[in-house]
Amino acid sequence: MSIETTTLISLKEAMKRVDHKLQALQTQFKDLDFTVDNLTQKFEHHNKTLANQAAQDEMWTAVLALKFTSMEFSILYSYVIEVLIHLHTHVLEKLPDLARSLPTLASVLRRKVKNKHVRVVWQSVLEEDGLEEGDVTALCTFFIVHGSKAEHYTAKVRQMYIKDVSLLITNMVKNRALRDALLKAVQVIEKGKAGRSYEEPKSSIKELILSVKN
Repeated sequence: MSIETTTLISLKEAMKRVDHKLQALQTQFKDLDFTVDNLTQKFEHHNKTLANQAAQDEMWTAVLALKFTSMEFSILYSYVIEVLIHLHTHVLEKLPDLARSLPTLASVLRRKVKNKHVRVVWQSVLEEDGLEEGDVTALCTFFIVHGSKAEHYTAKVRQMYIKDVSLLITNMVKNRALRDALLKAVQVIEKGKAGRSYEEPKSSIKELILSVKN
């Protein structure tokens, strides 16, 4: 075998070894890219979780810090409970076939997480009333904290005590998200989007509280 032939064979073998190494490196880089992407997703999810937790903590702090008289709390509570009942009623109007399986607002809040159809209807109900998920969270937080001490006042009684509840909210509620949610609740009720006759079933209130806490 000539020197040239031997050299050519050696060169080919060397090129094969280099090619194998390059393929191995490519595989390693692909694995590394996958690991980086996976870690990035986990990091983003963790950041989102921390941000949501911080927002929830801030909302609870804001609700607990409210300084209203018992009468003012009851008036605000009346708007809040009427809006929450209205949202539940509105969902049932759009999903009559699910009325028996969605007896409370709590059941709607739970079901929408896994049921796309319920979730879509829930979103449409919020949009029609000019509300967002954050508004509902704020209203439910207010409901949990102050609902046990407040009374429900009818629209006529509310007008007797406070002529401009929106001004009261604007002046007294410092947290923007909570203030906006309460103002929207007043707007929904004052515009007549929700009915004027409400009851407060004990089971529904208990279910709502358990759902929001969990």
